[in-house]
Amino acid sequence: MIVRFGILAAVLYAAPSTATPPSAIPALRHAWPGDALGRVEGLAALQTLEIELLTRDSATLALDDWCAAHRIDAPGSKIVADRDYSVTKAPTADQRRQLGVSDQEPIRYRRVRLRCGSHILSEADNWYVPSRLTPAMNVALDHSDVAFGRVVQPLHFRRQTLSARLLWSPLPIGWDRGTPIVGATPTLEIPEHVIENRALLVTPTGTPFSEVVETYTRTVLDFAPPTLK
Repeated sequence: MIVRFGILAAVLYAAPSTATPPSAIPALRHAWPGDALGRVEGLAALQTLEIELLTRDSATLALDDWCAAHRIDAPGSKIVADRDYSVTKAPTADQRRQLGVSDQEPIRYRRVRLRCGSHILSEADNWYVPSRLTPAMNVALDHSDVAFGRVVQPLHFRRQTLSARLLWSPLPIGWDRGTPIVGATPTLEIPEHVIENRALLVTPTGTPFSEVVETYTRTVLDFAPPTLK
């Protein structure tokens, strides 16, 4: 847990984005104020989500709860995985090393958009070792829109974070050390991608079976901003 929160401390400021090309993420229904308070609230919301993602083993279940708690879509909406069959990415030598497999071991690739109702919350690249899953799991991953984390949940897997970063921050670097917060706007201009996490999924005995790269979209903030009372 200490390691995971140490990782979070390294992502409090935005890093240059290497996210996937624009995917026409819809505009938000809810606008966040672009003044100093709105920017602090926006950053706090992103950091809260990142804590949830880094301290839970299943990003799918974390997004289920985030969508429900913030009423991002209709009550009862659950995360489903919209497959993108147009994208294929072979595993790199480093990924094979991370997964602990030989050059000959088959690795499958799955590109999905994780959607809650009509909201695409995340775009994910997933390389996994089919021989380390059950036949039923492989069938579900090949022929259904069930999210990976839900399919492999019976493995009682653990998540090992490899990297985590904010791709965007509504506040300038050094704002907490006195850097002026300037350029107030009526509303925040939130880019398509806001968080990127990379992780290994491992069995309770420590055997890795999947590497994921998750890029979270601005729709994770598509809820009414906090209001002062």
